Amino acid sequence: MSDYKIKTLVFVGLSLSFLIYSGWIYFHEEPESHPASRAAIMGKQVWQEKNCGSCHQLYGLGGHLGPDLTNVIDSKPEGYIRAILTAGTPVMPNFHLTEKEKDNLIEFFKYTNTTGTSSPKSFTLHTDGTISK
Repeated sequence: MSDYKIKTLVFVGLSLSFLIYSGWIYFHEEPESHPASRAAIMGKQVWQEKNCGSCHQLYGLGGHLGPDLTNVIDSKPEGYIRAILTAGTPVMPNFHLTEKEKDNLIEFFKYTNTTGTSSPKSFTLHTDGTISK
């Protein structure tokens, strides 16, 4: 078999493997074991609208200016979190959030606290590219 045919077979095989794997990842639905409440979903929207991920991390991913907030509910009392959300800090601006937005963000933090950890060093990498504790 010529060198050209071998390279072509390898290229075709890798391309097919990539397409099959991509299709499986795209269309495979993993049932959510712990669905988020409506308030947590709304809190995630506030997180995204205010671009909190540019400074803070969730699950070890995001900005590095502020702390990782994945498990902030475990480490800080709710009143402390609400005070930071109300007044900001010297580094974090006051976003003038409504009480409902603050409530929703706190529910989002409670949700992230139950679904993961902020230390990626202890994660297990699976063959499909996902990770777990």
